[in-house]
Amino acid sequence: MKKELSLLCGWMRTSSNVVVFTGAGMSTESGLPDFRSANGMWKNVDPRELASIRALNTNTKEFYNFYKMRIEALEKAEPHDGHFILANWENKNRVKHIITQNVDGFHQKAGSKSVSELHGSLRISRCQDCGREYSAKKILERDFPRCEACSGKLRPGVVLFGESLPLDALEMADTESSNSELFIVIGSSLEVSPANYFPVKAKNSGARLAIINLDDTNMDDYADVVIRGKTKEVLQELDHMISVRPSF
Repeated sequence: MKKELSLLCGWMRTSSNVVVFTGAGMSTESGLPDFRSANGMWKNVDPRELASIRALNTNTKEFYNFYKMRIEALEKAEPHDGHFILANWENKNRVKHIITQNVDGFHQKAGSKSVSELHGSLRISRCQDCGREYSAKKILERDFPRCEACSGKLRPGVVLFGESLPLDALEMADTESSNSELFIVIGSSLEVSPANYFPVKAKNSGARLAIINLDDTNMDDYADVVIRGKTKEVLQELDHMISVRPSF
């Protein structure tokens, strides 16, 4: 792995536009469960029965119970060193933008400012009718939380099954992918669209593509470098290598 890390370290030092794409592997190392693994949240569960607009309207109690569980778990978790490393890289202009599939808001909590959240945020809730926003904790206050302005149903600020992804986040992610010189995928299996679109967009636009993931992905053969390992540990090692002045 040292050879691959050294290669990626060199690219980061010489690239003026580095974009990072993060997936569930970043969140699980903070103690949050993923969805699609053998022991993920969708095991033995039909997500359409718990995480869709239809569920909100017709299976309301179970819908709220599911999201209250997720919000409570999020309240107990914190960003790990990998999130803080990425934020520090942005502060030092080593990373320009982060595209994330995650809804935990850990990138922003760690200090990252330029973030496209493709699937929304579990840290906010909003009225299904008027769109007024609240903190996610508002959903925890009542069995059937309602908007203070219009009494509409409150819902988490995530993209539910059957909904389109937020256009502003998609447009920003598309632009940043196209302009990147180095595109780094961290902790994503790249199985879900548009996860498998942005790396291709970046590579086709001339960027180098690096993949950091514990398991194989469908795009490993397409990448310029692949690094196997836990996201936090790889980012810690890479951060150390970048911080050390190169010798010539």
